[in-house]
Amino acid sequence: MKKIYLDYNASTPIAPDVSRAMQPYLAEHYGNPSSSHWAGAPAKAAVEKARSQLAGLLGCKFSEVVFTSGGTESNNYAIKGTFFALQDKGSHIITSQIEHPAVIQPCKFLEKLGAQITYLPVDARGLVDPDDIKKAIKAETILVSIMHANNETGSIQPISEISKITRERGVWLHSDAAQSVGKIACDVLELGVDLLSVAGHKVYAPKGVGAIFIRQGIELVSFMHGAGHESGRRAGTENVLLNVGLGAAAELAEQLREKSASCELRDLFFDDLQGHFGDRVVLNGHPTKRLPNTLYVSFVGKNGSQILQQLEGVAASTGAACHADSVELSAVLEAMQIDKQVGMGAIRFSLGRATTRTDIKAVVEMLKNVVSG
Repeated sequence: MKKIYLDYNASTPIAPDVSRAMQPYLAEHYGNPSSSHWAGAPAKAAVEKARSQLAGLLGCKFSEVVFTSGGTESNNYAIKGTFFALQDKGSHIITSQIEHPAVIQPCKFLEKLGAQITYLPVDARGLVDPDDIKKAIKAETILVSIMHANNETGSIQPISEISKITRERGVWLHSDAAQSVGKIACDVLELGVDLLSVAGHKVYAPKGVGAIFIRQGIELVSFMHGAGHESGRRAGTENVLLNVGLGAAAELAEQLREKSASCELRDLFFDDLQGHFGDRVVLNGHPTKRLPNTLYVSFVGKNGSQILQQLEGVAASTGAACHADSVELSAVLEAMQIDKQVGMGAIRFSLGRATTRTDIKAVVEMLKNVVSG
């Protein structure tokens, strides 16, 4: 049985070049980066090189990059750090209904502390309307947090348009870019963001490492207290090994950017499905404004979980949880107001660097047998 991995939006394998870059820091360079002696110097240099590599991918200053334990911590830092830093200005935060739980749950937590949260709707293609943000901003608004690209649909939000609004109104803008970094351009200057979150394991780096871009002049309140690591922005001895991995992954992503941005295999996949199933298969998300690797389709009237169970050796994700007597659509599909007969058949196929045309053709053939059977 051939195993076909089409769940790259969930996690990516560590790239061979990344693994090689990490090897010396498993045993050879073991010093503390904060130590001033000979053992600490190589570790410190490695962390700063990694910081510069990631800054190169994001188009920012290396001093604006703070390493974290992953995308979840970065999102928590951005949202909670803003709330505690700007309490004298207000406590209103704007986000969307389709954000990752790592954004939604910190917002829910802050509501218990008195924060006012506006959860904006999205259209049928999963996009936020910038005009809704403009209308929602008020004198007490301190932060707008809108993801760059959705993890399910791959739909890419109009962050540059949103940033023009937030800049005019003097409101900080945060974007969860866990899914977009390494797949499409994520230049923080072009996007106009003040804060941006990165997750290592989505970009062929190890799990357990991430970063947050904090624009120069932005002062967040840290929730990791201790010594003055990361220029006083995140306490805790730097994870040299994982930071090196993320830096190497960022440099590799920059080198492969054009190839990563290709939609050829994704579109071939959908064309083949439509050629066989016709209007029995529909696309969830925006037809063009979405990640080049993401195909989120629904097999109308079918059960996505049951289909996946029969695709032996294929790794992908569903958009609905099916129970004994009911089907529960994901929060994203619910927000898009997708009909239950469509949403229950949702499957997300996310392609990666190792995905081949042969893989796509094999999965299409399996789907023909399973769905038509």
